[in-house]
Amino acid sequence: GRTREKDVVLAIARELKKSIDARPGMRGVLIRTGDYFIPLRDRFEKARQHRADLFVSVHADAFTKRHVSGSSVFVLSRKGASSEFARRLAASENSADLVGGVSLRGKDDMLASVLLDLSQSATMEASSAVADSVFASLSRMGKTHKRHVGHANFLVLKSPDVPSILVETAFISNPSEEQRLRDSAWQKKMARTIANGVQDYFYLSPPPGTWIAANRQPVKYRVVSGDTLGEIADRYRVSLYSLRRANGLKSDTIRIGSELLIPTT
Repeated sequence: GRTREKDVVLAIARELKKSIDARPGMRGVLIRTGDYFIPLRDRFEKARQHRADLFVSVHADAFTKRHVSGSSVFVLSRKGASSEFARRLAASENSADLVGGVSLRGKDDMLASVLLDLSQSATMEASSAVADSVFASLSRMGKTHKRHVGHANFLVLKSPDVPSILVETAFISNPSEEQRLRDSAWQKKMARTIANGVQDYFYLSPPPGTWIAANRQPVKYRVVSGDTLGEIADRYRVSLYSLRRANGLKSDTIRIGSELLIPTT
């Protein structure tokens, strides 16, 4: 139908910013605001310049088989992280780059390596946590392409100190999903769903010193078909014991449609 990915994902990103901005203690920044190209590395560097707590790259997937469908969430693979680590370390001697708020300039190789490794490990852990939260939110909205978060060597996910995820909203190569991507109501729903997952993550793990850290609300999860209490505990990175205790459960049996309170950390 001649739908262009750059048009529909910008529309979704604009709606995502609106949804984020409407939530207390949160503010969104668009990487691009119009029809122009920004090099891949410059995208996450722009997020770093804004001292972002999270970078979300929004896309529409495609495949040769038209029946393939569903949304996906990706984080950086270990291989991709290793290659970026080596690139950053090699450039550290001549770089004023800040990693986790610390300049690498003037640091000896060993110290620069330790600082970069600590920053990257924490960033990848946070990326996985927010990806799980957004994936859970997308699962409640409808069909996902796979049953878990994916790992890939995408350049836009290689920020050393900003947690980063990539969301494939739908398959633009699938005729039915192409129509959804063009629909403004669906775009708003998708944006709101991503924002819900982002908010859930920040309420569970708020950055220190932020408004959310001082005023966070409890996170609630509505049980859908196929859920188990253990999987929900893993998804939100809480213990099974604390999840049972927070909800007064004497067993692991849960009912579809029931609402669970997720204990905050």
